[in-house]
This record gives sequence, C-alpha cells and structure tokens, in this order.
Amino acid sequence: MAASPVVQGSAPLLHVDGHVATITLNRPAQANRLEAGDLQLLADHVAAVNAMPQVLVLVLKSTGRHFCSGFQIDAIGNEHTLSFEAMVNAVEDARPVTVALVQGGVYGGATDLALACDFRIGTPAVEMFMPAARLGLVFYPSGLRRYVSRLGLDTTKRLFLTAERIDAQEMLRIGFLTRQVDADQLQVQADALTATLAGMAPIALLAMKRHLNAIARGSLDVAALHGDMQLAADSADLREGVAAWADKRAPRFTGT
Repeated sequence: MAASPVVQGSAPLLHVDGHVATITLNRPAQANRLEAGDLQLLADHVAAVNAMPQVLVLVLKSTGRHFCSGFQIDAIGNEHTLSFEAMVNAVEDARPVTVALVQGGVYGGATDLALACDFRIGTPAVEMFMPAARLGLVFYPSGLRRYVSRLGLDTTKRLFLTAERIDAQEMLRIGFLTRQVDADQLQVQADALTATLAGMAPIALLAMKRHLNAIARGSLDVAALHGDMQLAADSADLREGVAAWADKRAPRFTGT
C-alpha cells in the first residue's frame, strides 16, 4: 500500500511496508486529539491490516509534540457510529503484534489506547494522566480491566481516583512504558523492535500474543491454545527454526 501524503490536521493515516504497518495520528495542533469520525477509521485501519497476512507488526505513532490527548471532550457522551471502547478493543485484538511510540502527553482515553498495544516505547518527556473522575466520567469496563490487568489494582486506583499526573520515570516504573529511550532514539529503537518481532515464526508469534491477552482477560480458550500448539508443532517453520538453531544461522520463516 502506498504511503498517504502527510497533511497536517488530517484523520489517522495508514501505511504498510512489508511485514510492518503503521497508523499515524495526525492532528498535532490539537495534541493529536481523536475526533468522532476517527474512531471508525482507526477500527477500519486495524481491520484492513488484519486482512493482510504478511503484516506481523502494527506500529501506532503520532506527529508533533504529543502522542494523543484522548477523545474530544465536548463529544463525550454523544452517540457515535463506533464507541471509543470498541475502537480501543479493536487495537487490543489486532492480529499483528502492536507497538506504540509515545512522546509528550498521553491523556485520558489515549492512555488506554496505548495500554491496548503490546509494547510501549516512550521518551523522557512523556507524561500521562487520567481525568475521568475530574470530568465526572465513569470509564468503560474493558478500559478498567486493561488498567488493572496491566498495571495492578492499586496503581489503577491511584491514577483513576486522583487524576494524578505522572512523568516518564514513573510510567516506566509502574509498567506503563515497556522501555524509555532518548527522543532521537525513539524511531531507531522502534525499528529494532519491529525487526525483531517480524523475524519470529509467525504462527507462534501471533498465537502467543492472542492467548496471552486472553489470559490477562481471564478468558483463555485452552482448546484453542492446544490447537495452536499442534499447528506450530506440525509447521515447516518449527522444522526451519530447529535447523537454523543447529546451524547457528538466522531462520527463514514462511508462516507455514
């Protein structure tokens, strides 16, 4: 898929390059705030990527100073074609492994959007807060579950009930950030991680991502896991992986 022209202030963009797809939030003047029409478009981008078997990694990034300031406040509570919760759930359930590149502010629902990704790489300038209680908003169920399963109950209470603003070091300490790197190394580290992920055996990589998320939700389908274990055991990729290990060379996986 050819890259879309980057027009500042546009809706989220999708670009696909081999095994890696990238969704870019592109309203830097509004701190990459998400508007009502963006929710369905983001879900559509994820659905498009899910249908591309060659894509193993989906990167979520932003233009400008901030990652995302969340959903536009004056549209909260209105009816939309797709809810914010459904959009974030689509990101969590994306077939590829997901990586969020985080800079500047991560506010409100954007914190849950980042948590829905499998990895979050941030810079020292990152900060976050969850203002739901300050706004009078009770957050949606899957978002509360994501916070608790990823950050723990006590940390979730601290962030939701006090609307405390925390910096990058604290975000790293509590596990919100997977890794913190200097700003000029953000894309470099992202490229290294995506290359590592794209070099794994696809059947095993994607199956374990899916089942680990199910375990976090308390909804593991053991029969489905055993089915994927057998699929991997019978795969040409397993034979290639074992041969490459013995030969001390990089494996050449085909996803079969």
